[in-house]
Amino acid sequence: MAKALRRNLVPGIKNRQMKRLPPPKTTSPGSTLKKVVVLLLDGSAIKGYLNPVTLGRTEAIDLLTPNGERRSVELKDVKSVHFVREFLDSHAPERKTFLSRPKLDGLWVRLRFRDDDVTEGIVANDLLDLLDTGVQLTPPDVHGNTLRLFIPRSALEEVKVLGVVGVARRAPREASVPSQSKLFTE
Repeated sequence: MAKALRRNLVPGIKNRQMKRLPPPKTTSPGSTLKKVVVLLLDGSAIKGYLNPVTLGRTEAIDLLTPNGERRSVELKDVKSVHFVREFLDSHAPERKTFLSRPKLDGLWVRLRFRDDDVTEGIVANDLLDLLDTGVQLTPPDVHGNTLRLFIPRSALEEVKVLGVVGVARRAPREASVPSQSKLFTE
């Protein structure tokens, strides 16, 4: 019993001023469903909510529509999944390419879809992520409605790395020039 009381006491307060801590709050876990717009290869779009952990792990995407209906979409029919801030009429990003060299860390890539559409973005500098069933990238317009994109491998024709951005600087090499201490001893 004494140990239980000691655990609930505030450290740093003298014994006669000891106060009990309030019991820990039990909060429910946050929602794992994110707002998405799924763009299909036929040009249509589906708005809904999706658990991002399941992306690429199954052959279908399970969406919860804004009406509360469950809808399954085959991954082979998906062009891209746009994680959005709000459901707007226009789901396409304003810019599909960077105006200048990006400042975000990662690999700057250009993706060409099967329908010859082209977009650029930043992917994590981790080859294991690239070898998965799809590519997750940050779009060029980070202040736009689209926060992230998931593009299944089946929707892509080509992926080109345009550059490596944010590489940590190497420590300067030891100077190969002889020491200058001889300069003043001659």
